Amino acid sequence: MKTAVPRYYHLDVEVSPEGVGRVRRILAAHLRFWDLETLVEPVCHSAELLLHAIDEHASDKNTSVEMWWNGQHLIAAIAENDRELRPDRELRPCLTRIAALSDGWGCCTTDTGSTVIWFTQRAPVDESVPLVPTAPSPTLREVLQVPREVRVVALAGPQGDAPADAPDTAAAAATADRPASQVPTVSSTCDAAR
Repeated sequence: MKTAVPRYYHLDVEVSPEGVGRVRRILAAHLRFWDLETLVEPVCHSAELLLHAIDEHASDKNTSVEMWWNGQHLIAAIAENDRELRPDRELRPCLTRIAALSDGWGCCTTDTGSTVIWFTQRAPVDESVPLVPTAPSPTLREVLQVPREVRVVALAGPQGDAPADAPDTAAAAATADRPASQVPTVSSTCDAAR
């Protein structure tokens, strides 16, 4: 199964009549590089409409073009810096055509006063692919080993018979004859540094 990697592209451009065609070619090249051939025409046509409208009506021609691909939708946004430009008046015919061409669109103003016009295109069903999963961060259980039960032969005999660090051969022989289920055990934790 083919998986999609989230993609992002940003382009700052000063809009001019000859620059609109160049931006269209750049966006088309990125969409083809992302294996989104079927989205080239609707996305580039909508971006071209917006850039022509901004060139015609805006006094500040500096714009930013951004595209995001998330595996199912492509979101394209064009931000223009002209505070005098009113999208609901000057750009109404352009926005009507973008609404007809795209799956969704919107317009908002940023804190700096620039206007962002965005639109989305959904990938066809055969091109909609899941995102590449990111590697999960290790959990505490993976970092620290779980305490384990270790069998230890009882070394202590009756008090006074032998020093505590000396092995008691009678006790060791007695435990060797017992079944494994009856051998005394001691729980110990694994050292986290090992």
